[in-house]
Amino acid sequence: MTAKNGDTVKVHYTGKFDDGFVFDSSDGREPLEFTIGKHQVIKGFEEGVEGMSVGESKSIKISSDEAYGPRHENLMLRFRRDQFPPNIKPEVGLTLQLRQPDGGILDVMVTGITEEKVTLDANHPLAGKDLNFDVKLVEIKD
Repeated sequence: MTAKNGDTVKVHYTGKFDDGFVFDSSDGREPLEFTIGKHQVIKGFEEGVEGMSVGESKSIKISSDEAYGPRHENLMLRFRRDQFPPNIKPEVGLTLQLRQPDGGILDVMVTGITEEKVTLDANHPLAGKDLNFDVKLVEIKD
């Protein structure tokens, strides 16, 4: 039996960049569960698991286009420092949530600070990166 569209599967995985840096792993946690075809995980990951058998392991390489897409310069937001609430001290690496005019929430990270401006990056942290996953199919649920 192999994993196919519509199947709910459980996988263990380790995600790495091309340089070998591990950015995520299910090691020490429950396996990741998702339904193939429901777009609960990135497209390239879903496609890589399709066709696998229980107990099978494989490596999946996903281009940035099939993962989180390219980085977009228009998602680099620059604000004057005095526009920050007084209780927030901007520091590089700090993650914040901005409320959009439509009420939606936008996750951003502080990526630059000068005397006058703070730069926030609204790109997904993995945007523009090719991803590599070592995956083991643990279960195909009935």
